[in-house]
Amino acid sequence: MPDPFVVPEEATAAEAIAAIAEELATFDDWMERYQFIIELGKKLPPFPESWADDAHRVPGCQSRVWMEVEERDGVLRFAGASDAVIVSGLVALLLRVYSGRPAAEILATDPVFLKDLGLLEALSTNRGNGIAAMARKLREVAATRRAG
Repeated sequence: MPDPFVVPEEATAAEAIAAIAEELATFDDWMERYQFIIELGKKLPPFPESWADDAHRVPGCQSRVWMEVEERDGVLRFAGASDAVIVSGLVALLLRVYSGRPAAEILATDPVFLKDLGLLEALSTNRGNGIAAMARKLREVAATRRAG
């Protein structure tokens, strides 16, 4: 089975946020941006069906979202999936920023970038709350791992 964990394209979370901002800026309207986000979700590594359970579910999301984490070589690698295409894209976007980073970098990367990129305003309230819940979950895991 292929590795389900997201390997970052950029060297740092800050570089990933800057790259995403540049990519989103190339589109003229939100329909094109939504399509771009949906395409990101389609590129997520395959998520094992056995992980699509309550133990892996992220609370606070209207759609079903599942995540798993592993620690390897001092970094946290995340896998994620959703039953909704736009939400899968949002999962991919978050994992591009946070996966494959040390816990300290994850904790230092405030999810305010979601607001700065205009994503929270462009999404429905429920989706905005959901992506905020996903970002919170990633950072809680990092805090736990750093403390542990």
